[in-house]
This record gives sequence, C-alpha cells and structure tokens, in this order.
Amino acid sequence: MEARAIVIGVMGAGAGASEEDVKRALELGAAIASRGWVTLSGGRDAGVMAAVNRAASSAGGLTLGLLPGEKRQAAPGVVLALPTGLGSARNNVNVLASDAVVVLADRIGPGTTSEAALAVKAGRPLIIITEDETTKKFFQSLGGPRVSFAGDATDAMEQLDGLVDELLKGSQLLPLGALKKSTKRC
Repeated sequence: MEARAIVIGVMGAGAGASEEDVKRALELGAAIASRGWVTLSGGRDAGVMAAVNRAASSAGGLTLGLLPGEKRQAAPGVVLALPTGLGSARNNVNVLASDAVVVLADRIGPGTTSEAALAVKAGRPLIIITEDETTKKFFQSLGGPRVSFAGDATDAMEQLDGLVDELLKGSQLLPLGALKKSTKRC
C-alpha cells in the first residue's frame, strides 16, 4: 500500500452560510493546513466552501474542491478543482474521499444535512459544530457514537487531532509534508 495524505472534509452552507460558520471555516482551514492535511470541500465560491479554501490555501495547505457542475468554476484558494458533473450526488464523493468530516451546522441546509448523513452511513468520523440541541439530537439518533459535537473550531480540531492519531496507527496515512518527502525522487 502506498502512502497517501490525510484528507479532512469540511462541509457547510454556501450562499446562506452564517457569519459564525464562515468565521469557523476560516479557523478550520488554517488549522487543517498547519497540520499538513488536505482540505476537501464542495469547492464553490460561496460561504463555508469559499472561506475554508481561502484560509487553507493562505496557510500553505493543499485544497481540493469537488464541484457539482462540469466547469472548473471554483472558489479562489482551491488548488485542485475537480468538476464532477454530478450535481448534489457529488456530496457522496465529498464524504467518501474524506478520512474525517467536519460539518458547520449553524444554518444547516439539505445539502450539508445529506453530507452529514452520508458520513454516518459510510462510517466516516463526523464532527458537527453546533450549539443547536435539535441538530444534536437528530444526528446522535442517526450515528450514535460515530458522531461527535464541537462548540467551536478549536474544539473540532482537538477532536480531529485525536481521530487522526488513531487513523495513523498502523496505516499508510501521512501529513502532506511527510508525503511530499516520502515521494521525492533522487
């Protein structure tokens, strides 16, 4: 098995994103990049997607945007823009391509809800940043112990650090910096 980078999916509202979720996305993007992990999102130039890519890219991180359409119209900061032509079905690809998923749920809509539900179904570690008790109860009923909750980006990153430590034990997953060193040709 070849070594590959750790991919963290960050999902949240596009145009309808709250200021709080945009702020959290900025914090997450920078923190994910600082750890050498890849940031994956829906890639569009709106809300959480735009913010997480802008912050991760500015911090020197690799960003991957899986776009719903067939054109490479991605948010600034997306390094790898992949048009899927899948529309909302690309939400499943977003989840399956991620080692763990963080959902920003201040204003959670149907697209982000589907990504969270797909993460539960696929058995991906899922961290939902929300204070809303209804959202917590709903996703806890779906995923039980596979779903955890965070109050802010710092809390979510602490949880991700623990999850990634577990993923790294006995695996071929690597932070991107180590992956770049391990694949460097002489």
